[in-house]
Amino acid sequence: MSSVRSGPYICGIDAAMDVVGGKWKSVILWELESKGTRRFGELKRGLPGVSEKVLIQQLRELEEDDIVHREVYREVPPRVEYSLTELGVSLNAALEPLGDWGLRRMELIGAEHVAH
Repeated sequence: MSSVRSGPYICGIDAAMDVVGGKWKSVILWELESKGTRRFGELKRGLPGVSEKVLIQQLRELEEDDIVHREVYREVPPRVEYSLTELGVSLNAALEPLGDWGLRRMELIGAEHVAH
């Protein structure tokens, strides 16, 4: 871990949202959970609408918080892969009930579910 953010926090939800806050972090976690280890380009293709700049920033923050592991392979051309850490896997498990709630809400309001 490099520079994990460390509060102060009002409650546990505040501390958790500090890690997953932002439009793309939760879907990055979902993508890595559902598809496994991914290269940057694979992540970008799996998350339509995210800019390269934002994806890089979100991945860096998740790496700083020890949620995502970044593995650099010294090859030509260089290869970089992203995967969930043990902490990232446990965070996804904690977010699963929230995802279930979101699916129920989507059904209730008739929201579109983008095929992935």
